[in-house]
Amino acid sequence: MNAKKESQESFDRQALTYDMDRNGSHAREQYSIILQKMENFRFANVLDVGCGTGEILKRIHKRYPEVSLTGVDISEKMLEVAKVKIGNKATLLWADAEMLPFSDATFDLIVCSDSFHHYPNPQKVLAEFRRVLKGGGNLLICDYSIGFPLRQLMNLFIRFSHDGDVHIYSKEEITKLVIQASFSNIQYERTNATAFIITGEKCK
Repeated sequence: MNAKKESQESFDRQALTYDMDRNGSHAREQYSIILQKMENFRFANVLDVGCGTGEILKRIHKRYPEVSLTGVDISEKMLEVAKVKIGNKATLLWADAEMLPFSDATFDLIVCSDSFHHYPNPQKVLAEFRRVLKGGGNLLICDYSIGFPLRQLMNLFIRFSHDGDVHIYSKEEITKLVIQASFSNIQYERTNATAFIITGEKCK
């Protein structure tokens, strides 16, 4: 079974309890930090890739009620939960992050929280992020990470988890990927012992 299928099935199983149990605990710890980081950007519309149950979209709407919101996810069960939670406050679509169903230069800001380590082709995903961002738009990736040597051990055995996890990134690895995707003004920071945020801008 490939990573995409494993991710889809894993998150389908987790959907109804993700907002309450340990599966979603890491993501929940990052929501307020993501919202704080968003204050550095100007945006009229936001795309959340790997939106899950829609919790971060719900919180963005509460803080920025005038902003147009879109979320995509590979798990239909997660999207079902999100649709109940958000209603018409966001457009929610099933989509593969490698093939986003949007025209070029559509969004001002892309948020990707706790899903990037599930993507088997991160270069293609980042190329899609850049394609659908407007010139001057921003990318914000928040994801799981731990230090050496546990990260290396996890990456050796991660494929046996059957949850669709692909790779846990070091600062050097994720920064290199974002640079290679032609983003500029890249900033990386650890938010706690097991998470980072990296941001970048699409040049006009």
